Parts: sequence; C-alpha cells; structure tokens
Amino acid sequence: MDNTRVYRMSFASVYPLYIQKAERKGRTKAEVDTIIHWLTGYDEKGLQQVIANKTDFQTFFAEAPQLNPNASKITGVICGYRVEEIEDRLMQKVRYLDKLIDELAKGKAMEKILRK
Repeated sequence: MDNTRVYRMSFASVYPLYIQKAERKGRTKAEVDTIIHWLTGYDEKGLQQVIANKTDFQTFFAEAPQLNPNASKITGVICGYRVEEIEDRLMQKVRYLDKLIDELAKGKAMEKILRK
C-alpha cells in the first residue's frame, strides 16, 4: 500500500474532521486536543503552530515531542487494519490517532482512551 498521499496531507486539513466527528457524538474539541497532546506530546502552543504551518502528517509525527510510551497499548481495528499489526511505523502512528478519535466518538471514557 502506498501511504505517501496520507503522509503529505496537512494535519490542519484533517484536524477539523476529528473535531466534527467528536462533536457529532456529543464530545468536545478540548477532548480531541487532550488525545492529541497525550499521544504526541504537543502542548497547545505546539499544536496551534502545527495547524498554522499546515504541517504534513510525516512532519507532524517526526517533530512530535514524544510519542506516548503507552501508545503500544492501543489495539483494535481502524480502516480495516489492526493497528498493532501495522508494520509501517508512521502509518501506525496515524492510525493510533484515528483509533483514539474513533473511541472518543463512540463514547468511550477518556480514562480508557488515554491508556495508562
């Protein structure tokens, strides 16, 4: 599978879709931001800078302060793939984020989403 198209997409173009997905299910932008902060280590200022710069996903994850050490606890299927079995590390990180947002939209408690 050629993932270059996904890697070149700007995070800023997908971020509003994450928020829309969450809000349609009664969740909040703040919860989406909390998930992103937890997974990537970006703080609010860093996240806003990424959005303003229209940073692509490859750079977004390459420059992330720190992937959460508990990210490997994220399991399950998203977009037809088991996240724990994705060999391409960058695509796995993208799908980790997708999976967490999906769990939020499905009503899962934040304590469960943010694996501890």
